[in-house]
Amino acid sequence: MRYVTNLPYATKEEEHVTIPMSDGVRLSAHIWRPTSSDHEPVPAVLEYIPYRKRDLTAVRDSIHHPYLAGHGYACVRVDLRGTGDSEGVLRDEYLEREQADAEEVLAWLTEQPWCDGGAGMMGISWGAFAALQVAARQPPGLKAIAIASFTDDRHADDMHYMGGALLSDNLAEAGTMFAYGTCPPDPAVVGDRWREMWHERLEHTEPWVLQWLRHQRRDDYWRHASVCEDYSSVRCPVLASSGWADGYSNAVTRLLGNLDVPRKGLIGPWSHKFPHLGEPGPAIGYLQELVRWWDHWLKGVDNGVMDGPMLQAWMQDSVPPSTAYEERPGRWVGEPDWPSPHIRQAVHPLTRHTIGPPREAADDGNALDGDTMTVQSPLSVGQFAGKWASYNAPPDLPYDQREEDGGSLVFDTEPLTGQVEILGSPTVELDLSVSEPVAMVAARLSDVSPDGSATRVSYGILNLTRRDGTESPEPLEPGRRYRATIPLNGVAQAFPPGHRIRLSLSTSYWPLAWPPPKPALLSVHEHSSTLTLPVRPVEEPDEVPASPFGEPEGTPPLETSQVTPPEERWEVKRDLVGYHSELDIVKDRGTVRFEHIGLEAGRRAHERYTAVADDFTSVSGESTWTMRFQRDDWDVRVVTHTRLSCDDSDFFVDATLDAYEADRRVFSRTWNEKVPRDLL
Repeated sequence: MRYVTNLPYATKEEEHVTIPMSDGVRLSAHIWRPTSSDHEPVPAVLEYIPYRKRDLTAVRDSIHHPYLAGHGYACVRVDLRGTGDSEGVLRDEYLEREQADAEEVLAWLTEQPWCDGGAGMMGISWGAFAALQVAARQPPGLKAIAIASFTDDRHADDMHYMGGALLSDNLAEAGTMFAYGTCPPDPAVVGDRWREMWHERLEHTEPWVLQWLRHQRRDDYWRHASVCEDYSSVRCPVLASSGWADGYSNAVTRLLGNLDVPRKGLIGPWSHKFPHLGEPGPAIGYLQELVRWWDHWLKGVDNGVMDGPMLQAWMQDSVPPSTAYEERPGRWVGEPDWPSPHIRQAVHPLTRHTIGPPREAADDGNALDGDTMTVQSPLSVGQFAGKWASYNAPPDLPYDQREEDGGSLVFDTEPLTGQVEILGSPTVELDLSVSEPVAMVAARLSDVSPDGSATRVSYGILNLTRRDGTESPEPLEPGRRYRATIPLNGVAQAFPPGHRIRLSLSTSYWPLAWPPPKPALLSVHEHSSTLTLPVRPVEEPDEVPASPFGEPEGTPPLETSQVTPPEERWEVKRDLVGYHSELDIVKDRGTVRFEHIGLEAGRRAHERYTAVADDFTSVSGESTWTMRFQRDDWDVRVVTHTRLSCDDSDFFVDATLDAYEADRRVFSRTWNEKVPRDLL
């Protein structure tokens, strides 16, 4: 990244500004703005997240907020209620109170003498969720949003459930927020009230995994703040981006296809990162794109930002399987609209272990009834699946799929005679039957090289009790034939000549997804089962320059020093005596000293996912977090632990929350809860 210090506007910053809410709670904001805004008001750009602006996001914030401020914007970074230095308690994600607070923040911003009355919202992940959800509420003054790594569907396309199957990231993210939501504010900011504010958070926090498990169907809990319920509610321009390695690769194209506002989409090879910090690379000059976006929609500059294709996407070249990549080779392609007129849906029948050539659309194959193929997967299928949403650290992408394919039903094309490129979401339609009333199917699409190595390109999961929708699941009748459609995550991928395209089907995918209560035998009927690929013909023009974006740049990051070293670990372990298997993940940032405030902060996350043999009720997941903050004689620590286990009828949540001042425990609470399984 190129660090820039010579910007069009001199800037000033206010590190702690309180914004009053209507119920008396005060939120804490960090504001960067042009010095000239004291007498020449500018538009405001809000980022609204719960991850502690004073320390844990301070380095990242220092790269992009001063940069945007230096281009003529008042950039405002607000800690959500109950996080960082804001008052109150954060009880769950995306609640009505959170969104009402955001509207009040926007109203406060647009009334400030340094603001010209117009505002935008930006962010990644939670910040992007917040921006999209608030945009749907149409607050006065919100003129545009720029969002990265988000979803418009909280139930079907977030880290909680996929195809109605419970994701392990449901536990992992709950563990993250269990830790972040119980950290204290900084006494240097809030004064002697810090302890009172801290204990209010500790006493009113419940592990969020409990709430998320209580809603295993798509109900009003998930419909709230899911913009897909009413796309017409969004009436401001939207710049939407994500990465193919992220868990949120699908929402960009859904917004492009369903919104009726000026909109642009951008999907790179990245994991869960801002595009200017994108990993795997290439990262791009995203902040320059934001300046153009805000200049047009907040300042009215006629700069051509809406020219060119609606969607720009990174067409990934073939690569050997690896759990991490520094760069993904490929090229940028553009699509004028979405759905794109360039892309055709190629329907391939599945015959015995073969993906057949595409057939005519009029020939749906229903008249054919060939052999039946079966699979009953071991629990080991999924140990090389990687993370639902990759962060690229520790290395968390899927590894060589050959071992996974040994417990799967596999279909291959013949070696390709020419390059095949896909852009969009593949789908699998199965004519199937199963042996149990609750069963799942995981479908994986892989690029198989001539040496046999298999790189997973995309995947999808379906809890078959939700085959007709996630609102009202129904048990399966063993032996009865059903049709089920499994959408796979969107992707842009080139398959070179000599390679094969592989579809793999399994009845477990642990620990990425929680398995059903019992192993099930899946029977798939050939000819009437299909794989549909969104083919982008290679002769289509790319519609974009070879290098459409500038070099990543930002302002110099805050000075920090590493006090204790970080640690990363991702280990698959198997005991062939007791048949115990384990995925062990450590993400320890070490202790970092923030020189500008004299604070040392440490974060350590440890996840374990275990199983015994093929006992589907033996699986369990654990998330343990330690958060520590220290300055002079102020030394505080929060330790959270959450364990999720099950039998064939219930989930069990065992959790602890401990808080310490120095070495003295000042708070402790334990939860032991049972939540019934709902056809899951």
